Amino acid sequence: MKLWAGRFEKGTAGPVEEFTASIAFDKRLYREDIAGSIAHARALAACGAISSEEGEALVAGLGEVLRDIESGAAGFFASDEDIHTAVERLLAEKVADVAKKLHTGRSRNDQVALDMRLYVRREAERLAGLIDDLREALVDVAEANPGVVMPGYTHMQHAQPVLFAHHLLAYFEMLTRDLGRLGDSARRANVSPLGSGALAGTAYPVDRDAVARELGCSGITQNSLDAVSDRDFVMEMLASAAILMVHLGRLAEEMVLWSSQEFGFIELDDACATGSSMMPQKKNPDVAELVRGKTGRVIGDLVAMLTIMKGLPLSYNRDMQEDKERLFDAVDTVASCLEVTTTMVRTMKVNAAAMRVAAGRGFTTATDVADYLVRKGIPFREAHAAVGRLVLKCIREGRGFEDLTLDEWRGLAPGVSEDVLDVVGVEAAVEARAVPGGTASAQVRAALVEARAALGSRRRRHDSR
Repeated sequence: MKLWAGRFEKGTAGPVEEFTASIAFDKRLYREDIAGSIAHARALAACGAISSEEGEALVAGLGEVLRDIESGAAGFFASDEDIHTAVERLLAEKVADVAKKLHTGRSRNDQVALDMRLYVRREAERLAGLIDDLREALVDVAEANPGVVMPGYTHMQHAQPVLFAHHLLAYFEMLTRDLGRLGDSARRANVSPLGSGALAGTAYPVDRDAVARELGCSGITQNSLDAVSDRDFVMEMLASAAILMVHLGRLAEEMVLWSSQEFGFIELDDACATGSSMMPQKKNPDVAELVRGKTGRVIGDLVAMLTIMKGLPLSYNRDMQEDKERLFDAVDTVASCLEVTTTMVRTMKVNAAAMRVAAGRGFTTATDVADYLVRKGIPFREAHAAVGRLVLKCIREGRGFEDLTLDEWRGLAPGVSEDVLDVVGVEAAVEARAVPGGTASAQVRAALVEARAALGSRRRRHDSR
């Protein structure tokens, strides 16, 4: 019999009970549910809705329930329906009829809204730690390969040479923005809806601010209708997760390419690759491919959640029960992808020689030659066209810039002299990009110092909590 069964003359049909139950997945909210119930019990006692002795019994009993769940001494059943009724059932085993008073002034609507907010806050912090692990791995590998030059690409065509460390730090920047998005979503989630009741607020004079402080929330929700029907914070968390997965998917794609024989820039560690069931020679980048593939899964979680919330009237609707599986799946997927990507980055072998050879192919210093002509007084558009004609000549003759004679360089345009040879080298092209944010070695070293300092600052703030 359900705890609220007084209105009904018969029990829920078996298939309906199974269809509506959420305990199979929302049981992971037990910590948040118990924390909210403890704060609510204290608030009820403080305002006189229950006696202080009853409040103490409820708090003590909830503490025992928490310990029993975490030790495995207590479990959940399909008949519990959801985590809220499961906790209340377990509480009744500890404090008998006093457990029936816990739900005074509270609805499952504001209860689940709180649970989800606390969960988002907790998981955002956990994912942030995993992002920092990957950021640190990127910095470590970049610092270990300071002078490695590789081709930079646009449209997957050789464009200009860049430092490998500079390329890795591009992902550091993406992940830094991901941290900001996660932090923003967690901050907006971190308000307490308790006291909103089913939709109109509670009739008991509970101190909502005191409850929020006890739960570590920054404040309380300001409108009871919005409080129980708001899932913006879930959508924000999923949006942050989806963008993060797009970044991981881009890095994974590059690792797939770089580890191919056509590129040969890196070799993935054996522990991060698999073999073929038929071809003995194969070393497949399956882990990177799975990260790339799981990006679509998390994007799907976001789209599903947006679709669930689209057009829902105020206030709470049972459709919103579907938020949990979407959020849980995204969090679990992102966490596992961050962990394996960090391992792949830390254990990959960098083939500096292959990168350097590739950086010299495809006329990657053509822009530097055009810039050289500009310094000789030739308008850039004319310089661009002249170098383009030279590139076409080399392609037709099967030659590279390094094969041209000084006389051929002098024929490029008036004023060209021997100093043109100083700008066509790959290393010179790298060092020429000395503006802040550029790929010159001094700028990359400075960026690495800043990245390392940012990591240290975050670690210190985390350790001080």
